[in-house]
Amino acid sequence: MSKIVAIGTAVPAFRHRQEDILQFMQTVYAFSEPDRRKLRYLYHHSGIDTRYSVIPDYGRPLAEWKFYPQTENLHPFPSLEQRMVWYQQHAAPLAMYAIRDCLEGHMHENEITHLITVSCTGMSAPGLDLQLLELLGLPNHVYRSSVNFMGCYAAIHALKVADAICSMHQHARVLIVCTELCTLHFQREPTVDNISASLLFGDGSAAALVTHNDHPHKGLYLDGFYSEVIPKGKKDMAWELSSSGFLMTLSQYVPELLEEDFEGMMNRALQAAGITPQDIAQWCIHPGGKRILEAVYKTLPRANGQLDSCYDVLREYGNMSSPTILFVLKRIWQSLQVKNNADAKVFAAAFGPGLTMETFVATCR
Repeated sequence: MSKIVAIGTAVPAFRHRQEDILQFMQTVYAFSEPDRRKLRYLYHHSGIDTRYSVIPDYGRPLAEWKFYPQTENLHPFPSLEQRMVWYQQHAAPLAMYAIRDCLEGHMHENEITHLITVSCTGMSAPGLDLQLLELLGLPNHVYRSSVNFMGCYAAIHALKVADAICSMHQHARVLIVCTELCTLHFQREPTVDNISASLLFGDGSAAALVTHNDHPHKGLYLDGFYSEVIPKGKKDMAWELSSSGFLMTLSQYVPELLEEDFEGMMNRALQAAGITPQDIAQWCIHPGGKRILEAVYKTLPRANGQLDSCYDVLREYGNMSSPTILFVLKRIWQSLQVKNNADAKVFAAAFGPGLTMETFVATCR
């Protein structure tokens, strides 16, 4: 009983080439030459050209570093407290750019009735929701909710909450804001998980405006949601707190698990929606990494299973965690509007700790 009527996106000011981040992380890890060659191979085959960060240091000389210590041995490496200070300074302003991009031409801030903030890269109380409440000038009685620490699939969970709200309240105007500063949590120890995180993740924010179906604006009608957990993969994708920052676990087996289980889950999701794979015009898959997209692609129908928008977002932004699926969805929606492809159906899926797979089906009208 709800639809997305607008999506806005925003990235920080600092755009870094993948090659510059590679050079920086080679300095951090202090690898031998054979290991440096291995790292270069991983970065050059990541499918990522650029990423954005609130940190300007990547690609700059040591004397111009602002976040990392200007010392040869990189001591003291940023603490959790320092990382959270940067999150407090940068998350809300970045979120506001995404919100303005979302609301412009669609709705005024004072029409918002519900605010849902999403993040897994920074937490505090009072938090991002109250910061945005103040910056937007919303009434103190506006309904607020926060989705924290769900990782890359959290935007879909927030859409489920918004859908439930709009089903109960016909005049609800729900603003979802997903904001992640993943690059604040790069680590010094050259473990496989830390290398994967520094290889893939970037910063970004996305906002979505959700209303009841009766709202006059055109939109992406949310036809239904479906989720499953793969218990055997719960140790292969995780996100934990530590004294030095948030620690990501993203094992090399995640693509294999998805290749093995995604098709069955997809078919069950489509069956729940009363449609078939052939009914889908666009596949909106979270670009968690190149191997993840390759694994999912193998399970999709060859006739309509193209993932161009997913690969494009990965190449230009990397994996931004929760906002990423909305970056992809915005591009797909724009392409459907250009083609005047009315009643086209989109299947979206994102993955996160658990291993959790969240999906929804939407219709462009």
